[in-house]
Amino acid sequence: MQTGYEFNSLSFITNGGAVSIAVALLLLAMSVASWYLIITKAYQAMRVRSASNDFNEKFWQAPTLEAAMRITNQATPLARLASQSIEAAGHYERHAGKRLADACSQDEFIARSMRRNISQEGAQIEYGLTVLASVGSVSPFVGLFGTVWGIYHALASISLSGQATLDKVAGPVGEALIMTALGLAVAIPAVLAYNALVRSNRVLMSQLENFAHDLHTMLTTGTVLPASTAPKQPATAPAKAHLKEVTA
Repeated sequence: MQTGYEFNSLSFITNGGAVSIAVALLLLAMSVASWYLIITKAYQAMRVRSASNDFNEKFWQAPTLEAAMRITNQATPLARLASQSIEAAGHYERHAGKRLADACSQDEFIARSMRRNISQEGAQIEYGLTVLASVGSVSPFVGLFGTVWGIYHALASISLSGQATLDKVAGPVGEALIMTALGLAVAIPAVLAYNALVRSNRVLMSQLENFAHDLHTMLTTGTVLPASTAPKQPATAPAKAHLKEVTA
């Protein structure tokens, strides 16, 4: 009794020569890299979001700017923004009588420091997303290339054997399609994770910009706007009064 074609994807990859092996290894490397970034970036996003919410609440609940400075040592984007902005405000206060006051106002000086910090934080949280985007867009084509090469190799072997029956053609061609399936298996998680991380980073950047707006208003006027998103409005006079003491 004639048996059907024995399916063996590993044998197909090794029989395809150096090209098939290289394609399989490339897909494996992209899969490992993408899953490593997916896990690490997802954990980092959860940790940063939780720490940022906690810092935002504690910062605006502080009675004075001096008390708020004691919690700016947390490793969160909001804490780094607050620390550098307060340092910029103190630097301006110390050198306001020199050429700095003629070059720009306190409002502009603090705003420049905040914009630079926000740009740096944005570049940091987006680190690794380019790899996920590249894997999601390239891996299907890598798998398709492996499929085309596998079909070519299978048809070449069939032509040499001189037997072009359906069972001789369907088996090798079906094995060649494994490469396309592997490419899609690598691409789909990378694309989904990329979209989710971009959304998470956009929310974090929005929170950072809102915090920067409230902090800028407080450092320049001594109080926050009534419509501020801060949980609690900080003390106005003590914050202004302690600015020179804290940054001295």
